[in-house]
Amino acid sequence: ALELIDFKNALEQFQNLVEKMIIQKTEESSGLYTKDDDEIDYEKFYTTTRTLFGSAVKDQDIQAFFRKLMSNLDERPEWLEIFGCFRGENDGMFSPSKESMVLLVSEKQQITHSVVKRKDVIKGIVKVPLLHLTVTASQRGVLTVFSKQCRVYVIYVQMDTAWITGCDFLPNLKYVVAVTESTIILWDYKSKESKSDGFVIKPMKNCLLCVCTVTVADNLAKDTILMGDDKGYVYLFTITSDDFIMKQSKAEKESQFKVLDSESFDIPKRKLHDDWVGRIKYFSALKRFGSCSTDSTNSFVLDDIKRLEDYLPVKEFSVPEGVNAFTYCGKAKVIVTGG
Repeated sequence: ALELIDFKNALEQFQNLVEKMIIQKTEESSGLYTKDDDEIDYEKFYTTTRTLFGSAVKDQDIQAFFRKLMSNLDERPEWLEIFGCFRGENDGMFSPSKESMVLLVSEKQQITHSVVKRKDVIKGIVKVPLLHLTVTASQRGVLTVFSKQCRVYVIYVQMDTAWITGCDFLPNLKYVVAVTESTIILWDYKSKESKSDGFVIKPMKNCLLCVCTVTVADNLAKDTILMGDDKGYVYLFTITSDDFIMKQSKAEKESQFKVLDSESFDIPKRKLHDDWVGRIKYFSALKRFGSCSTDSTNSFVLDDIKRLEDYLPVKEFSVPEGVNAFTYCGKAKVIVTGG
């Protein structure tokens, strides 16, 4: 408690120091300032800051804070910056063995595992907060799961001519889902059997461009995903653990993934846009899904997933030149779109 009080006092003195510097600089610009013993130059700022916070601050951070403050008085830096909390990647590295006396700054950790190969790109990255996982999918078929303990699960999906266009995680079945231009890939990342790592559902008639999981914890034996294609259709696909057993194809038994016939699944779809579905997302807080397109007439749709089956009118918005990105902020209760 005493350390906390001392820090608050030190922080208050530091903020007073900053205010004095701003007043001094403002008066200098207007020609009203007269130099005296209270003048604050860099040496005085450095000495005072070092006295207040000790070794918790670094020389380069003090210098950067002073330079940033003097260059633009209207946009003063946050006090956190004096501890290097907004340090860029090239501004220096934290020493893993030394912790700040005031704040514990999370260390950057580099994973040396090569996620993608040459001439490959990441097409999807998803965080799974409840399981502390991060899922990535590359265009040419590398699916990767990173755990909190930095354990890495990787599989290379043997692609034909189609490329992966998006990925997500099925929280109930514990599968990674990825979509290509013509297939749906389901990968059991914890499986140790080389011949049964997952399933491929094909063929899909239109080119799939995006995928997301519907996060509804009403049934632990099934998961629901939404997909968008290049014809403006949005698909509603529910898969259960029984589907993996009942619908396995005998063909291609020796392949890496077992093949499931898409015709054996009931996959409702509805045309919501007149152009490509660029992005799709389910907002559990709203119990609604959103989909967007560069279509200027039906640019953004926000409604219940039941609309994909009952064909009642949907809430849609028109934006000139369409929408290619959107997100929801729970605090502000607003949806923001970018076109």
